[in-house]
Amino acid sequence: MLAKISKTIAFALLLTLLATAQTLPSGTRVTVRLGSAISSGTATTGQTFHASLIRGLSANGKTFANPGAPAVVKVTHAKSSGRLHAPGELTIRLVSLDGVPVSTSAHSFKGKGHAKGNVMKIGGGAAAGALIGGLAGGGKGALIGTAAGGAAGTGVAAATGKEEAKVPAEAALTFTTTKAISRK
Repeated sequence: MLAKISKTIAFALLLTLLATAQTLPSGTRVTVRLGSAISSGTATTGQTFHASLIRGLSANGKTFANPGAPAVVKVTHAKSSGRLHAPGELTIRLVSLDGVPVSTSAHSFKGKGHAKGNVMKIGGGAAAGALIGGLAGGGKGALIGTAAGGAAGTGVAAATGKEEAKVPAEAALTFTTTKAISRK
Protein backbone atom coordinates (compact mmCIF):
# COMPACT_ATOMS: atom_id res chain seq x y z
CA MET A 1 0.00 0.00 0.00
CA LEU A 2 2.82 2.42 0.91
CA ALA A 3 4.60 1.66 -2.38
CA LYS A 4 1.45 2.51 -4.34
CA ILE A 5 1.10 5.87 -2.52
CA SER A 6 4.81 6.65 -3.13
CA LYS A 7 4.43 5.95 -6.85
CA THR A 8 1.32 8.14 -7.03
CA ILE A 9 3.12 11.02 -5.28
CA ALA A 10 6.18 10.64 -7.55
CA PHE A 11 3.96 10.68 -10.62
CA ALA A 12 2.13 13.81 -9.37
CA LEU A 13 5.46 15.56 -8.75
CA LEU A 14 6.65 14.67 -12.26
CA LEU A 15 3.45 16.07 -13.78
CA THR A 16 3.87 19.26 -11.72
CA LEU A 17 7.47 19.68 -12.93
CA LEU A 18 6.44 19.15 -16.54
CA ALA A 19 3.59 21.62 -16.20
CA THR A 20 5.87 24.31 -14.76
CA ALA A 21 8.81 23.69 -17.13
CA GLN A 22 9.31 26.24 -19.85
CA THR A 23 9.97 24.48 -23.15
CA LEU A 24 10.83 25.86 -26.57
CA PRO A 25 10.12 23.40 -29.36
CA SER A 26 12.65 22.32 -31.97
CA GLY A 27 12.57 24.72 -34.92
CA THR A 28 12.29 27.88 -32.79
CA ARG A 29 14.11 30.85 -34.33
CA VAL A 30 16.39 32.65 -31.87
CA THR A 31 17.93 36.02 -32.85
CA VAL A 32 20.95 37.32 -30.95
CA ARG A 33 23.27 40.32 -31.27
CA LEU A 34 27.02 39.67 -31.06
CA GLY A 35 28.97 41.56 -28.43
CA SER A 36 32.23 41.60 -30.41
CA ALA A 37 33.57 40.96 -33.90
CA ILE A 38 34.71 37.48 -34.93
CA SER A 39 37.42 36.88 -37.56
CA SER A 40 38.76 33.65 -39.04
CA GLY A 41 42.23 35.16 -38.71
CA THR A 42 42.11 35.34 -34.92
CA ALA A 43 39.32 33.00 -33.76
CA THR A 44 40.01 29.39 -32.83
CA THR A 45 37.72 26.40 -32.90
CA GLY A 46 36.02 26.10 -29.50
CA GLN A 47 36.34 29.80 -28.67
CA THR A 48 33.18 31.45 -27.31
CA PHE A 49 31.77 34.94 -27.71
CA HIS A 50 29.08 36.77 -25.77
CA ALA A 51 25.81 37.83 -27.36
CA SER A 52 22.38 38.97 -26.17
CA LEU A 53 18.86 37.97 -27.14
CA ILE A 54 17.16 40.56 -29.36
CA ARG A 55 13.52 39.41 -29.05
CA GLY A 56 12.00 37.64 -26.08
CA LEU A 57 11.03 33.99 -26.43
CA SER A 58 7.91 32.28 -25.17
CA ALA A 59 6.02 29.07 -25.83
CA ASN A 60 2.62 27.89 -24.65
CA GLY A 61 2.01 31.24 -22.99
CA LYS A 62 5.13 30.99 -20.83
CA THR A 63 8.17 33.25 -21.10
CA PHE A 64 11.39 31.37 -21.73
CA ALA A 65 13.79 34.33 -22.02
CA ASN A 66 13.41 38.11 -22.08
CA PRO A 67 15.05 40.51 -24.54
CA GLY A 68 18.64 41.21 -23.53
CA ALA A 69 19.11 37.76 -21.96
CA PRO A 70 22.74 36.62 -22.19
CA ALA A 71 23.70 34.15 -24.90
CA VAL A 72 26.91 32.39 -25.90
CA VAL A 73 28.06 31.75 -29.47
CA LYS A 74 30.78 29.15 -30.09
CA VAL A 75 33.20 28.87 -33.03
CA THR A 76 32.86 25.33 -34.39
CA HIS A 77 35.23 25.82 -37.36
CA ALA A 78 37.88 28.47 -38.04
CA LYS A 79 40.41 28.45 -40.86
CA SER A 80 42.62 31.45 -41.52
CA SER A 81 43.03 32.73 -45.07
CA GLY A 82 46.01 31.83 -47.20
CA ARG A 83 47.97 34.66 -48.79
CA LEU A 84 47.31 33.87 -52.46
CA HIS A 85 44.45 31.38 -52.26
CA ALA A 86 41.85 29.80 -49.94
CA PRO A 87 39.88 32.60 -48.25
CA GLY A 88 39.19 32.33 -44.52
CA GLU A 89 36.30 30.22 -43.22
CA LEU A 90 34.29 30.55 -40.03
CA THR A 91 31.35 28.55 -38.62
CA ILE A 92 29.51 29.51 -35.42
CA ARG A 93 26.60 28.12 -33.36
CA LEU A 94 24.48 29.37 -30.49
CA VAL A 95 25.31 27.08 -27.52
CA SER A 96 23.73 28.79 -24.51
CA LEU A 97 20.72 31.02 -23.93
CA ASP A 98 20.10 32.63 -20.55
CA GLY A 99 22.28 29.95 -18.93
CA VAL A 100 20.49 27.03 -20.61
CA PRO A 101 22.46 24.85 -23.08
CA VAL A 102 20.93 24.87 -26.57
CA SER A 103 21.47 22.99 -29.81
CA THR A 104 21.04 25.10 -32.95
CA SER A 105 21.76 25.38 -36.64
CA ALA A 106 25.11 26.88 -37.65
CA HIS A 107 26.08 29.99 -39.58
CA SER A 108 29.03 29.71 -41.97
CA PHE A 109 31.01 32.63 -43.36
CA LYS A 110 33.71 32.76 -46.04
CA GLY A 111 36.14 35.57 -46.94
CA LYS A 112 36.21 37.10 -50.40
CA GLY A 113 37.95 35.14 -53.14
CA HIS A 114 41.54 36.02 -54.03
CA ALA A 115 41.50 35.45 -57.79
CA LYS A 116 40.33 38.84 -59.09
CA GLY A 117 42.53 40.90 -56.76
CA ASN A 118 45.58 38.70 -57.43
CA VAL A 119 45.14 38.93 -61.21
CA MET A 120 44.92 42.71 -60.97
CA LYS A 121 48.03 43.01 -58.80
CA ILE A 122 50.18 40.55 -60.74
CA GLY A 123 48.92 41.65 -64.18
CA GLY A 124 49.28 45.32 -63.27
CA GLY A 125 52.84 44.74 -62.06
CA ALA A 126 53.72 42.86 -65.25
CA ALA A 127 52.22 45.59 -67.46
CA ALA A 128 54.00 48.35 -65.58
CA GLY A 129 57.27 46.40 -65.76
CA ALA A 130 56.85 45.85 -69.51
CA LEU A 131 56.21 49.55 -70.08
CA ILE A 132 59.21 50.68 -68.06
CA GLY A 133 61.46 47.96 -69.50
CA GLY A 134 60.35 48.75 -73.05
CA LEU A 135 61.08 52.44 -72.62
CA ALA A 136 64.46 51.72 -71.07
CA GLY A 137 65.72 48.83 -73.18
CA GLY A 138 63.44 48.16 -76.16
CA GLY A 139 62.03 44.68 -76.81
CA LYS A 140 64.49 42.82 -74.61
CA GLY A 141 63.95 45.33 -71.80
CA ALA A 142 60.17 44.90 -72.10
CA LEU A 143 60.54 41.13 -71.69
CA ILE A 144 62.75 41.52 -68.62
CA GLY A 145 60.46 44.25 -67.23
CA THR A 146 57.40 42.01 -67.65
CA ALA A 147 59.01 39.25 -65.60
CA ALA A 148 60.25 41.68 -62.93
CA GLY A 149 56.90 43.50 -62.76
CA GLY A 150 55.00 40.20 -62.52
CA ALA A 151 57.26 39.09 -59.68
CA ALA A 152 56.73 42.41 -57.90
CA GLY A 153 52.95 42.11 -58.40
CA THR A 154 53.04 38.59 -56.94
CA GLY A 155 54.92 39.96 -53.93
CA VAL A 156 52.29 42.66 -53.44
CA ALA A 157 49.48 40.09 -53.76
CA ALA A 158 51.19 37.84 -51.20
CA ALA A 159 51.76 40.73 -48.79
CA THR A 160 48.19 42.05 -48.98
CA GLY A 161 46.24 38.97 -50.01
CA LYS A 162 44.65 37.64 -46.81
CA GLU A 163 40.85 37.54 -47.12
CA GLU A 164 39.50 36.54 -43.71
CA ALA A 165 35.88 35.62 -42.96
CA LYS A 166 34.50 38.27 -40.61
CA VAL A 167 31.36 38.79 -38.57
CA PRO A 168 31.12 42.37 -37.28
CA ALA A 169 30.38 43.33 -33.69
CA GLU A 170 26.68 44.04 -33.10
CA ALA A 171 25.70 41.71 -35.98
CA ALA A 172 22.21 40.22 -35.56
CA LEU A 173 22.19 36.48 -36.27
CA THR A 174 19.20 34.14 -36.27
CA PHE A 175 19.72 30.51 -35.27
CA THR A 176 17.14 27.71 -35.36
CA THR A 177 16.91 25.25 -32.48
CA THR A 178 17.49 21.64 -33.52
CA LYS A 179 16.20 20.13 -30.25
CA ALA A 180 13.54 21.21 -27.78
CA ILE A 181 14.94 23.34 -24.95
CA SER A 182 13.56 23.05 -21.44
CA ARG A 183 14.09 25.22 -18.40
CA LYS A 184 12.81 24.06 -15.04
